Amino acid sequence: MLEPGWITDRQIEASRVAMTRFVKRGGKIWIRVFPDKPVTKKPAETVWQGQGRSRSLGRGSAAGKILFEMEGVTVVDATEAMRLASHKLPLRTTLVKRDTAH
Repeated sequence: MLEPGWITDRQIEASRVAMTRFVKRGGKIWIRVFPDKPVTKKPAETVWQGQGRSRSLGRGSAAGKILFEMEGVTVVDATEAMRLASHKLPLRTTLVKRDTAH
């Protein structure tokens, strides 16, 4: 991720599905984020003065965090799969490649 923001569990799942459909079981995918921030919602019929109507179900994430990892596919396939996944997310993302030379 290049910026801080909120990611829902549905967005994470949509990204995962887009990647796995593109690679067609050709590689392994790890999801490095988990939607674990609890967000309470007020009852629909309750009006709290001055609290607004925001009912976001987002999950907090910090900029610079790695969202997904892939293994067992070519760089070209991984780039395209990550590009498809990034279209499902509301944040700007970039592809980071691991240096394989140790």
